[in-house]
Parts: sequence; structure tokens; C-alpha cells
Amino acid sequence: MLTCNQSVPYHLIPGERVPAGVQRIVREEIESAVGQLTGKGESDLDEAIHEARKNIKKIRGVLRLVRPQLGEVYTQENIHFRDIGHLLSEFRDAGAILETFDALRRKYRAELVRGGLASIRRGLVARKKQAEQQGGIKKVLKGMAVLLRQSTNNMQAWPLTAHGFDALAPGLEATVRGGQKALARARKRPLPENYHDWRKRVKDHWYHVRLLEGVWDGTMPGYERRLKDLETWLGDDHNLVVLEAKVVAEPGYYGKPPDIALFRKLVGRYHEELRRDALSMGKRIYGGKPRQFSSRMRRMWEGGL
Repeated sequence: MLTCNQSVPYHLIPGERVPAGVQRIVREEIESAVGQLTGKGESDLDEAIHEARKNIKKIRGVLRLVRPQLGEVYTQENIHFRDIGHLLSEFRDAGAILETFDALRRKYRAELVRGGLASIRRGLVARKKQAEQQGGIKKVLKGMAVLLRQSTNNMQAWPLTAHGFDALAPGLEATVRGGQKALARARKRPLPENYHDWRKRVKDHWYHVRLLEGVWDGTMPGYERRLKDLETWLGDDHNLVVLEAKVVAEPGYYGKPPDIALFRKLVGRYHEELRRDALSMGKRIYGGKPRQFSSRMRRMWEGGL
């Protein structure tokens, strides 16, 4: 069990004042992102951008947890970090698309001849290099690091006044409720944008569960793993949507018609599998009422004091 003298990244600690814990976590994630963007870590450029994006998403996750307290400040801060994340995405997307394509080829390698769909991969690699060269990537990343450092200036003025679990319960319940609604939309209208919106809500819930890891009972590791699986499947589904759209927009650039047709067939099969698994898991995770989940976490929180 964690105590207020033990700081673990992205964990709220029982006994720690929630406002102080929220600010500590956001500050830690900002410092980590700045380190990645300024080349102080051991990651290569693609990995550094990927890790910095994760830092930004985790910041937005903790802000959403205390959104009921932040009020209008939440909107301002969320837009600020969202915009930084979008800038990073412009550099990261080309690499993520290439990784998604490679995963697709590995999954269906038994159905591909040696070197199958190689022309599509060559096109994706070429587009990635063009994006990096045109963007002046290192200069832009350093500019983002400056923006992130400046982000800590407003934190002391955040209107965080509630303490204990009462500071967390409204945000926890709102996140579960949002996930339930997004699941219902995806089930009723299985459009890519609905699945992508559901993925965002799942990710929020996953982050909130991780923030409370310091008070988990024995049931929570399995719950967290199921949430992570669900988020991964929905993320892979979205990446396939982006990959297919890119190839279809310039089919002549990426290969001959038979290759494009085979590629789209495999993408369609993968979509079906991912969405089937996601809907099944979503039914398990989102079967209870938001208040039930909040009460469950309250018992753990108060038991850990």
C-alpha cells in the first residue's frame, strides 16, 4: 500500500491532498514529455514523440477526472494540451500508420506471397520521410517543449478545493457514463467515428483506474488488463481506418489494383475481428451503473487510508 511519502508516477496516493496530487502528477508528466522532446531520453525520434504524446494524453486524463471541480478552467487547459497533442500527432501519425501496416502483414502473412504488399510499404516509408523533412521536426519539437514548460504557470490557480474521495467520485462516474453512451452509439451505428469516440472514453476510464492503483484490491489488476485490451483493440481499429484512408486516397502511388484490393480485404477482416472482440469486452466492463463503480473505488480508497 502506498503512503503519502511514496511517489509513484501517475498514481494518486491515499493521505495526499487530492489537489496537490493532481498538480504533482501533471507536473511529472510535463517534465517527462519535455525530456522526450528535447532529446534527453534514450529513445529514438519516433519513440520520443510517441512517449511525449502518451504524457499529454495522461495529463488530459487526470484533468478529466477533476473536471467537475475545474469548470471553465478545464476547457481552457484541455484545449491547450489537446492542441499540443495534435501537433505531435502530425509527426507521429506517419510512423503509427507504418507500424499498423506491418502488424497487418504479420497477422495475415500466411495469405501473402513473399514480399506481398511491398509496394504499399515503400509508399508509406516515402511519405513518412517527406513529412519529417517538410516539418522541420526537431525545431518544432523544441518549441513544443517550451510551451509545455510554460504550462505549469497556471496550475496553482486551478480551482481544486474538494478533498478525499469526494474530489474524485463525480469524475469517475462521468467517465463510466460517457463510456456506456459511446458504446451504445457504436453498437447502434457502427461508424468509424463512433468507435473512435468510444476508444477515447475507454482510455479516460483506463487512466482513471491507473491513477487509483495505490488502493487497488485483488480484483483490480484483471479489470485494468481488460480495459487495456479493449483500448488496444479500439486503437488498432482506428489506426486501420487511417491507414486505409491514406492508401485509398492515392491508390496509384501505393501499388497495383490487385494489391490494393487484397489490402482492403484484409483490413476489412481485421476490422470485423477487432470490433467483435471490443463489443464483447465492452459488455463486460460497462454492465454496471457508474455509481456502483464509484462506490467500489471509494471502499478501496477509504480502506487504504
